[in-house]
Amino acid sequence: MLIATWNVNSIRARHERLVAFLERHTPDVVCLQELKCEAEVLEALNLESLGYQVAANCQKTYNGVAILSKRPIEDVAIGLGDGEDDPQARLVSATIDGVRVVSAYIPNGGEVGSDKYVYKLRWLERLRAWLDAHCDPTRPLALCGDFNVAPEARDVFDPAAMEGDTLFHADSRDRLQRILDWGLVDTFRLQHEDAGLYSWWDYRMLAFPKNRGFRIDLILATPSLASRVEGSSIDREERKGKQPSDHAPVLVKIA
Repeated sequence: MLIATWNVNSIRARHERLVAFLERHTPDVVCLQELKCEAEVLEALNLESLGYQVAANCQKTYNGVAILSKRPIEDVAIGLGDGEDDPQARLVSATIDGVRVVSAYIPNGGEVGSDKYVYKLRWLERLRAWLDAHCDPTRPLALCGDFNVAPEARDVFDPAAMEGDTLFHADSRDRLQRILDWGLVDTFRLQHEDAGLYSWWDYRMLAFPKNRGFRIDLILATPSLASRVEGSSIDREERKGKQPSDHAPVLVKIA
């Protein structure tokens, strides 16, 4: 099974690039974030014609997540389901060939100390509680998405300067670590130990050509699934060319 995760930053703007990506890599499962469209718009793109079933949690203009699969999708669940009044479409989960697949879009957080940052930390806490309540760390699960948190110093172009940034703040990393502690493995790091390997670069200040990036797009897996990882990569080519997303896709191959 080849699994990919990609924050497309508007599926309408990136539709042609998404189709080309699917044709080039032919992934079995793709988790998408920041669809920024309603369900009717997603349906009109007719991704089924490319051989994919679609499960999505859509929202007009903002957020939105989806799972595309060449294999049957079962037991679809929308959102965290924890009873909190939260209209933002940030999570969808489904079972595919016995693997529970989750596509998540964690809040950016804006400025540290702002209401948006409080919401981000709370959302990460809710995600951990959702794992506790609905998932089993002994069974195959892949939690994929844009986490808006770089896990370690080697995942940031300048960790000293970015210490106070929402994407690398100690509070954000602490909440992410609690999710990992539930029983998840960062699959990319099973194959790659080097620093300087990123998945997101700001559109501004020549961040991509200068490789001033963050690795914030992750595929986390339970040990039973992580033990079957054969390869992982970041497709930097998708950050190049005409109208790219500011994120690059991350891929992992499961035996």
